[in-house]
Amino acid sequence: MSTFVLIHGAWHGSWCWHKITALLQDQGHTVIAPDLPALGVDRTPLHSASLQAYADRVCETLDACDEAVHLVGHSMGGIAITQAAEAMPQKVKTLVYLTAFLLPSGRSLMEEVQADTASELLPNLIFAPDKSWATVKPEASAVFYSDCSSSDVALARSLLVPQAAAPFITPVQTTADRWGSIPRVYIECTEDRAISVAAQRAMYTRLPCQRIYSMTSNHSPFLSAPEELSRHLLSL
Repeated sequence: MSTFVLIHGAWHGSWCWHKITALLQDQGHTVIAPDLPALGVDRTPLHSASLQAYADRVCETLDACDEAVHLVGHSMGGIAITQAAEAMPQKVKTLVYLTAFLLPSGRSLMEEVQADTASELLPNLIFAPDKSWATVKPEASAVFYSDCSSSDVALARSLLVPQAAAPFITPVQTTADRWGSIPRVYIECTEDRAISVAAQRAMYTRLPCQRIYSMTSNHSPFLSAPEELSRHLLSL
């Protein structure tokens, strides 16, 4: 049996993994899904949220595990798992990027988003006057949940919280002998409107992965296609 650590993306929390957690646990695996600082039900002040704080939270989770884990990051969670794996490569068996930001050292998430001309994300955000945080326009559900059930969309919309901007603009910092030594898997979602499939493919072409899985899914397969996603994770 294996341990899976599941890291959510921007605006979300550990709640988004509830279907996947149940499916993996039913097969006897251990699943841990923490909230990143200032997200989910975590009450860290927004101004204290940073890429380093995200990595520290993931590292705390890894440190509590008795074995190396499959570390899964969704969307923005990709930068959190990248930075945590750089700090604790010995605790990571596999890095799994689920339609996530897979970035080379020195590049930020915002740089990648701005380069993705097919993404519908930026036009559907509402930024604070000082640009320190952002929320998602209420009418923009399809960007994340285009093929989700109405009940899943309602649940998600009720649980989304403001997202600090600082992690978006902070470049990841990695090295070949630490982060680069860990096997990587990418799960692309071909119908994603937040991170276009072209952008996903550009990222895993620039930083090749040992395995690529493809899902005909929106940005949130943990809600819309949990059985298929869990099969991919179980194949690890």
